[in-house]
Amino acid sequence: MLGWRALKTIIHWFRRDLRIADNVALHEAYTRGERLVPFFCWEDGLVDGPDCAPARTEFFLASLGSLVRNLEALGHRLVVRRGTPAVELRKLAAETGASAVFANRGYEPGGRRDDDAVAKALGAVSVGFQTFKDAVAWEEREILTAAGGVYTVFTPYSKAWKLRTPPPARPKLGKARQPMPPGIASAELPPGVAEPRVPTGPDGVPAGERAAQQALDAFVVERVFAYAEARDYPALAGGTSRLSPHLRLGTLGIRTILARLAEARARATSDAARKGCDVWLTELVWREFYQQILANHPHVATRCFRPEYDALGWSGTDAQFDAWRAGQTGYPIVDAAMRCLDATGWMHNRLRMIVSMFLTKDLLLPWQRGERWFMQRLVDGDLAANSGGWQWSAGTGTDAAPYFRIFNPVTQGRRFDPDGEFIRRWVPELAGLDAKAVHAPWEGPLAAAGARYPRPIVDHAVQRGRCLAMFKAARGA
Repeated sequence: MLGWRALKTIIHWFRRDLRIADNVALHEAYTRGERLVPFFCWEDGLVDGPDCAPARTEFFLASLGSLVRNLEALGHRLVVRRGTPAVELRKLAAETGASAVFANRGYEPGGRRDDDAVAKALGAVSVGFQTFKDAVAWEEREILTAAGGVYTVFTPYSKAWKLRTPPPARPKLGKARQPMPPGIASAELPPGVAEPRVPTGPDGVPAGERAAQQALDAFVVERVFAYAEARDYPALAGGTSRLSPHLRLGTLGIRTILARLAEARARATSDAARKGCDVWLTELVWREFYQQILANHPHVATRCFRPEYDALGWSGTDAQFDAWRAGQTGYPIVDAAMRCLDATGWMHNRLRMIVSMFLTKDLLLPWQRGERWFMQRLVDGDLAANSGGWQWSAGTGTDAAPYFRIFNPVTQGRRFDPDGEFIRRWVPELAGLDAKAVHAPWEGPLAAAGARYPRPIVDHAVQRGRCLAMFKAARGA
């Protein structure tokens, strides 16, 4: 009888792919090996680093717990080690006799550094390391211009993306065929991971693979058909999918989403319903656009995509930044959005555009400060989407809103929260005002709004002029 080291053992390294269905590297490891060793590396700063948002940490811990239970139900055991991936994977390969480590590729700068370090460490001991495309349908060099370059404008990229047929979803993981080798130790997980948990707060997003699948089911059955009209209204329950936290952490596969969306569009019975599906697909393509921009131009994580804008003469103050993040700017739609973010870790996409444009073009503060704050609060904080969205609003990025496009926060509030329902929920000082007055309480008797609510900290019309002058100076106009 052969000993356990004679079997072909493959380690799957879980990263931002905490699921057992439609997981490319996991599927390959399971089908190509005789024994699967699931592995997760608990690195320093994973839940207490400078950019670890409380809501995102809660979501991660709950999702990790979900993964542990899903693996156990199929007879697999997740091996958890504390340290760095390169060191711990090399040790685990020696302990298990693994011939290879499989993982889904990372596209952020840190993920790529980890890939390089792991490949070097495993190569030194003749253990294979293979990475797979999983987080996106198309990677950064798969959709190129006719000249062979990288797209930096969204519309032609989106057209090229939509001409392709997305890869199919991968099957769910099967039952363990071979037991874990004896004596393989695992680090103790933090308290609470063993029990199901969901993020706190009235807008909390349920975590874990099952919750992700349920959220997808609920959206594509009907709500997606109204997405084109409903997506811009933050007070409207169910107007968006709320799947971004699951995509960010990988509790749901993009191929599964695209397949379900195609099925929904085939069921659509009206042009409006088909438009809802098409608009949601475009939003999914935006996600991949920003991923390929970050992968091809990693400097966008911290600097302007357009280098001339690194010289912008930002003139806002720390006090203004503090008022913005505390929801005390005196602009109700901005303050409601920021208070919602602080309480729940979530912000509606329309509101993200409003508050980011207000910070950069009304308060004249650098987009990097807002981008960092979002990463420290958002349950779905993703480096590519976050930096891309902030640079779009600031007018400094690829395919950005023109620098002269400046949202009026009062107009935005009246258009997308017309009854003031969202504002009253998060700014209770204004609960007694009617739909007209709640968007600009300073225009009527301020006493009616309550003395606790501040007057606007800047004059939008004045700041708009200063913003235009700031950009013209950086452009040398």
